[in-house]
Amino acid sequence: MRVPKASIIISVYNRFDFLELVVAGLEVQTEPDFEVIISDDGSGDKFIAQLNALRATSPLRLSHHWHPDAGFLKNRILNVSVRAAQGGQLIFLDGDCIPHPAFVAEHLAHGGPGRCLAGRRIDMSARLTRLLTPQRVRAGILQQPRVMLGQLKDFLTRRTFHFMNGFYVTQPWLRRYFNRKERGLLGANFSVMKADLEAINGFDERYTAPTFGEDSDVEFRLRLNGVRIIPVLNIAVAYHCHHRLLPRPEASKALYEQVLREGIAFTPYGIRQ
Repeated sequence: MRVPKASIIISVYNRFDFLELVVAGLEVQTEPDFEVIISDDGSGDKFIAQLNALRATSPLRLSHHWHPDAGFLKNRILNVSVRAAQGGQLIFLDGDCIPHPAFVAEHLAHGGPGRCLAGRRIDMSARLTRLLTPQRVRAGILQQPRVMLGQLKDFLTRRTFHFMNGFYVTQPWLRRYFNRKERGLLGANFSVMKADLEAINGFDERYTAPTFGEDSDVEFRLRLNGVRIIPVLNIAVAYHCHHRLLPRPEASKALYEQVLREGIAFTPYGIRQ
């Protein structure tokens, strides 16, 4: 089987309705040379049955890595997915973030050895999220001017957040302007070469709360290893589906502060243990 240019690793936990929209967005990418890996932190039987049905009909090269639900063990299943990935560049998406049609092409165009691309997302309103279907995503509803105008109205009434992140720009001067500042890594939208992630031994599996583990910790250790964090705001665009905010416990803060003090890029609690 031919090795793809990229592996798209999608973190999921139930919510097949959102994943179906994400897959629809991936089915209309301008760059088709990628595989899709569903990195599943213990979704239930209904989700798995729905996913199997989707895999049987989708044109995408799609695989599924799962472990039993034992709490927030996202980093553990991410490492399983990284080991299995065939692409040289790993692109990470959350299962509720729909990619712009140029999403994969832009990650591939700007990535490379020693470069980690830090994208962002627009947080869509509940109103727009309810309107979405896979067919509408494939038809480009999220790129339509009238839809963006509706999101502006929702932004002004505090129903949409990070509105400007939803614009995809092609003009070089605008890209430079929007990315003139350094930005941190967001686990929902970033990419890195597999070799660079393996060099720090992937994700630290000691993180068992959704706060630092899959983004801030990885960013810090990549930087220690000489990898540059390159912002791709308004270039690699993703649209975040609206849902109830999940709790963000501080359980991992002490661990992250320990990592900062120690200043060691390679974690012994990662891909290879």
